[in-house]
Parts: sequence; structure tokens; C-alpha cells
Amino acid sequence: MEDRKKFSLGYYLIIFSLILFLETIFFSGTAVKEISYSKFKNLIRMNKIQNVIIEPDRIYGLEKGPATEGKTKPDAALSQEQSNFTPHQKHTPWYLDFGELAGKRQQKRDRQFTVVPLKDPQLLQDLQRHDINYRGKIESHWFSHFISDWIIPLGLFFLLWSFIMRRMGKGSNFLSMGKSKAKIYEVDSSQKVSFEDVAGVDEAVEEVKEVVSFLKEPNRYTRLGAKLPKGILLVGPPGTGKTLLARAVAGEAGVPFFSLSGSDFVEMFVGLGAARVRDLFKDAKTKAPCIIFIDELDAVGKSRSQGVYTGSNDERENTLNQLLTEMDGFDPQVGIIIMGATNRPEVLDSALLRPGRFDRQILVDRPDLAGRKEIFKVHTRNLSLNKDVNFHTLAAETPGFAGAEIANVCNEAALLASREGSSTVSHHNFQDAIERVIAGLEKKNRLINPHEREVVAYHESGHAIVGHLTPGADPVQKVSIIPRGIGALGYTLQTPLEDRFLMSRSELLGKIKGLLAGRAAEELVFGEVSTGASNDLEKVADIVRNMLTVYGMSRHAPNLSLVEKNQNPFLGQGPMLQQRSEKLEEIIDEETQEIIRTCYEDAKQILIKEKEKLKDMAHILLEKEKIDEQDILEILGPQAWKKSAN
Repeated sequence: MEDRKKFSLGYYLIIFSLILFLETIFFSGTAVKEISYSKFKNLIRMNKIQNVIIEPDRIYGLEKGPATEGKTKPDAALSQEQSNFTPHQKHTPWYLDFGELAGKRQQKRDRQFTVVPLKDPQLLQDLQRHDINYRGKIESHWFSHFISDWIIPLGLFFLLWSFIMRRMGKGSNFLSMGKSKAKIYEVDSSQKVSFEDVAGVDEAVEEVKEVVSFLKEPNRYTRLGAKLPKGILLVGPPGTGKTLLARAVAGEAGVPFFSLSGSDFVEMFVGLGAARVRDLFKDAKTKAPCIIFIDELDAVGKSRSQGVYTGSNDERENTLNQLLTEMDGFDPQVGIIIMGATNRPEVLDSALLRPGRFDRQILVDRPDLAGRKEIFKVHTRNLSLNKDVNFHTLAAETPGFAGAEIANVCNEAALLASREGSSTVSHHNFQDAIERVIAGLEKKNRLINPHEREVVAYHESGHAIVGHLTPGADPVQKVSIIPRGIGALGYTLQTPLEDRFLMSRSELLGKIKGLLAGRAAEELVFGEVSTGASNDLEKVADIVRNMLTVYGMSRHAPNLSLVEKNQNPFLGQGPMLQQRSEKLEEIIDEETQEIIRTCYEDAKQILIKEKEKLKDMAHILLEKEKIDEQDILEILGPQAWKKSAN
């Protein structure tokens, strides 16, 4: 990658200070005394002035020395001394200081003075009356004026302009504003990324391996008349390894890799984005075969039809049009592959997705159980692991985690082990890191009064007991009453043993019962409920809403889905629902209340039946603060519904 030297603002300040210093040294004399005009007139009357030079804005004078007082010099001597008279002051004419010897110069400076002239018609007469030599002078200050009036203002303007452009363009200057901001990663064995560094997305890797073959052996495919694909679009949730996969393709193919973000094209100045696109493809053609990777493609490739309703962005549209033109214009035989990545494919312009541009779309989804296991192995290569680390268990405890989240877990585990002073990273460090990522940081110093602590213990015990006894529920791994995160005073961790992609109505109802069990335990033991179940109620409302409006599980309006089209499944946002009639709203509201009420009563009945176990678990929690799966099995026994299923 090209090493561009940065030119700091401090350099400009040093140069500016040097110019002022030189101007002071070479174009300024030594300051002399300035006297009042009245004193000047007194000196004339006392006949103590020898020579006077009159300028429009200043009068320079030379007092008589001890040797000249009371004497009259010949005209030649006076003319010679007058020519040697050189007043010294800042902005004094440079030519007045020539011809002086070093010794006499200092003596004469002591006798020199300067006066600000006033309107005095009698001045010349007084000078003639006292036989004082005087003359007029029009001095040229063109050089000092040139520096003060032109060089310094222009320099200050240039410094200000450079500072603003640096802030706007991140170090770019005017001549390079239209240059591409792509970072070029050349083939380097020390930084090479291969397919061995990519785990958990085996299907996507198999798809892009063909691209590597295209770049290595293009004649193998073109001999039959086939055309190389121009563009490959990687779509998927954030953190799943889209950028890593693109770099692995470049590393395996052994070609240069141009990497930039879609936002690098868009600037406030119209035309810069299009210029950068042209410069990008120009550079790519000189280094072909190569790969151009544009991350967050939706920043520049958003659909142009949206501008009709939301207001168009001319600069972004010009950039998109130039990108489309360049993708159509280059020869596929050259060996330039364009790869894009986005987690919002639904907003991309249809012209980008047509054949001939981004020919292929590859899904890079969240990894499954086996994929998460391989990702843990990749990110723990450089860690000193204890023998008790079980990757299968860790993968089972992290359902829905993307590659970036697993990498964060591994790093957190290493940090926790270092904090303990351990020489290796143990399995419990990984489990603590997973809990830290899921529930937040432990806050052991948060002071909770004994009554609230008891309420939290019964609340979490209710979750654990109903979750343990509900058919089809995930096993309870840990229960804690140590505050975590922003507002969690405790938590119950349930993790599935395998990946689940389908859930039945009864399993969803079981989840609702487990969520409501905390509040049911509070009411059963203390006779009233607290605000601690607010997050549980939010989750219950989401599950019930999805059951009735998304999954079509309503008993009164079955098989009805009200989800709007073009939803993005990658960002984890809730589905947007269609407008409903008042009658349908009433049906959904009534059934929502019915489901929540029924599940709440079922959870309460389970806790009434297991009231002694509820008390035992709460007392153990108050003593230990957290219990694991083994403690839960000792208190509650094995899950009875599993025995009956077997």
C-alpha cells in the first residue's frame, strides 16, 4: 500500500514564524528614542540639532555631538556627515544604514531621535534660522508592504483553507479530492488471509472458491465462450465475516485487493463521488487481475426510486450512475472482480442487481452449531487454552452468535483469565465471557436491601422451576441474583442443546409461561408484584404478537399473516405490520389477553405444586448468589417430561 506522508499543520506554523523572524532581522532596524514635538522645537531653539530628514509620516533627527556643539562645519563636512546620518527604527529605510562603521554607528544611534510630525508652517523657517541641515525623503516600503499586505494574509488564508479541507476530507488536499480512497492490500505472505481463516460459512466459501479459480485460470472457462462474473454481492447480518471472506478470496487468488466503504464515494461536493469511481476503476485496470471490494454497498447503491418520495440526493445518484457505467464498461477478460457487501439488500437499486453487474448473490448467514464450534477453534489459535475447554459446549451456549461476537467472547475470556493471573484460559472463563456479552457486566458492589434481594431470588427461582418443568423448554444453565448490565438485578440463563429453526405453538406457550413465572412467584410468596418483570412482559408481548400476526397461530383468525413485504431479516428489527380493521384489532387484543392470562395461571399452578422447591432454591440463591446446572438438577431433579418422551 502506498505510504503517503502526512504534512502536519505545525509545519505551516514553523514556516510562518520563520518568515516573521527573517523579516524582523533583515528588514527592521534597532528601535531609537521617540520624543515629543514640543521637545523637538526646544532642541531647535537651543541649536542642539545637527541634521533632519523629513518624511510624510515621520521626522528623523540627529542631535549635535560634543565635538560639534557651538561649531560650524564646512559645507563638505556637513554634506558628508549628513549622508552618513542613518536613523534607526523599525520600518526605517534600509538604504539609510549603509556606509556606517561599527564603532561610530552605536555613538550616532544614541543621538538619533524620531518625531511624529504636526501641522507646523514655521518648521522650515526655524530650521533655516538655526542653520540646521534638512531634506525631504519619500521612502519606498514596497517589500515590507508586499509581505504584510500579501504574503502574510495569503499564508493565513492557505492555513485556514488547508485545515478546513483536512477536516472535511480526512487529510486530502484539493488536488487529490477526486482520487479514490481505496486501501490497496498487495499480496503479502505475512498478511495473507486464506480460506482456513474463515469458518462457519462453508456454503459461502464453496461459492467464492469458483471466483478464485476464475482469477487463477480464466482460460479454463473462457475457452468455451463463458464470461467471467463481474460482480458478487455478499449479503448477511452484521459480523458474519463478509469482509473477511472477500479478503480470503484475494489472498487465495494472489491478486491485489482494493477495499473501501460505500460512504467513501459520497461527499458534499457534487461530482467527487463520480470522479472517485472513475479513479478507482482506472487504478484497478493497471493492477488487473484484482478484486474491488465495496463494503456497505447500500450507502451508495440505494434505490433511486426512493428519491421520488423522500427527496433525492443528486451526488449519490451521480455516483451510482457512474458505478453502473464503469461496471458495464470494463472488459470481463481483464480479470477485475467486484465484490460488494451489505446487510440491507432490499434497499439496493435494481440496476445494480441485474445480470451483468452483480451476477451472483451469496448469503453469509449466522453459523450453526458446527460452524460456531469451528469459529471458536479459529479465534483460539493464539490463546493458551486449558485442557478443560469444550468447544462443543461453548458452541451450544452461544446460539445466534455471529463470528464477530464469538471473537469478542474469546477475547473477553483471555482478558478475564489474565485478570485472575492464570497462565491458561479455562472453560469457566469462556462461560463468564458469554454471560458478560449476553447479560452485561457484573455489579457486585451495587447495594440492594435485604427485602429486594429476597424478591429477586424468588423471581429468578420461579423462572428456573417453570423453565425446567415445561415440556420442550431449553435446559436451565445458570441462575444468578448478582446485578448485571444497566437494570438487570438477576437473570436465568437457558441455552438450547441444538439449533432450532422451527417452534410449535405449545413450545411458544411454554416460553411465555417461563417468562411470566417470575412475577407469578412474587405474587405467590409476597402477595403482590413488583416492577422487576418489565423486561419479561416486553418479551411476552413480542412472542404473543408474532404468534397472532406473523405465524398465523390465532384460534379466532387462523392462518393470517399481516407482515408487510420487503422486510430485512438481517438487522434483527421487528416486522412491520399491515393496517388492520377495528374488528380484527379487537379479535387480536382479546386473544392476546386470553393467552397471557392462561399462561400466567398455568405458571402459578406449577409453582404452587412446587412451592417447597421454590423456597429451597431461593434460600440457596440468597446464600450462594448464583447456582449452576448441577445445583439445579440436585434441587429439582431431572426433567420429568424428558423421561416420558423417551
